[in-house]
Amino acid sequence: MSDENTGIFQEDWPEDHRSGVVAVIGRPNVGKSTLINAILGQKIAIATPKPQTTRRTQVGIYTVPQAQMMLFDTPGLHKARNRMGEFMMNEAQFALKDADVNLWILDTSEPPTTADTYIAQTLKDMAPGTPLVLALNKIDQHKGEDYSAYTDLIEHESVYRVSALKNDGVEALVNHLIELLPEGPRYYPVDQVSDVTMRFVAAEVIREKVMMNTEQEIPHAVAVEIFDYKDNEDRTNIHAIIYVERDSQKGIVIGKGGAMIKQIGTQARHEIMEMIERPVHLDLRVKVLKNWRSNESFMRRVGYRFPKKDDN
Repeated sequence: MSDENTGIFQEDWPEDHRSGVVAVIGRPNVGKSTLINAILGQKIAIATPKPQTTRRTQVGIYTVPQAQMMLFDTPGLHKARNRMGEFMMNEAQFALKDADVNLWILDTSEPPTTADTYIAQTLKDMAPGTPLVLALNKIDQHKGEDYSAYTDLIEHESVYRVSALKNDGVEALVNHLIELLPEGPRYYPVDQVSDVTMRFVAAEVIREKVMMNTEQEIPHAVAVEIFDYKDNEDRTNIHAIIYVERDSQKGIVIGKGGAMIKQIGTQARHEIMEMIERPVHLDLRVKVLKNWRSNESFMRRVGYRFPKKDDN
C-alpha cells in the first residue's frame, strides 16, 4: 500500500497482457471484503461481522505477470434510508457501470433473501451485457450439495464455490476472472495493492475497532476523521476524531473510566504499526454530531464523494 508510484509499469509484460475492472458486489455482510483480502494476500479492506461495513468503493489491485485486475470493493447493495445509504448505493452502481466483469458474492450459509432478489434485478437493469460470475461463499457452512436456489436467481457466465475465510476455491476463481478480462496495459505499479492512502486506511482501521468492540447500535452511527497524520523521524503521529450521533453512544465508545476508548486505541495502533512497520502515536477523541449520516456537507468533509445532481 503506497502513495508513491515506485513500481514497474511497462517492463516485461506479455503482448497478450490482460487488465480490467471487476466489480465485487453483494448484499451487506456476505464476505466481499474478506474475499478481496484473500485474493490480494493482505488486508486492504475492513471486514467485520457487522452488515454494511464497507462504505466507500475501494480498489484492490491484483498483479501477476500476465494480468492486472482492479477489484472494486463496493458497499453492500441495499435500499437507501439516508444520505449515507444513498452514497453507498451510488458507489456500488458506479462500480457496476465501469466494470469489465461483475462478481456477485452470495452467502450460502442461509437461503437467498429479498435483498438478493433486489440485487438480481439491479444487475439485470444496470449491467445486462457485462459477464457475471457468481461466487457462492461460505460453502463450509452450507448444508447439502444443492445450490440451485442461488444459481437460479439470474443468468450468469459461471459459478464458483468458495470459502473466502478459509481461502478455499479462491485461486480457481481468480484465474477465471483473469480469463474474462480484455487485453490491456498495466495501470498500476506491480507493488501497489490499493488505490487508497495510509491516512484513509488508518481511519478505516479505527472504525473497524470501534465496530468490533462496541454495542450493536454503534457501528452504523460511527464516522472517523483523521485531522492530523504526520510521519516524523522516529514515529508516525495520528490524531483522529470518532463521531457518533448521540450522547449515549459517546458514553459507550469512551467506556467506564475510558476503558473502551483505550482498548480501541491500543488495537488500532498495533494494527497500523504492523502495516507501516514503524512506531505509531495514536490520539483519539470522541464527538457527537447528531444525524451526521444525513449531513452531506459533513460527509464530504470526511471523504465521502457524491455525484452532481445531473450525473447519471
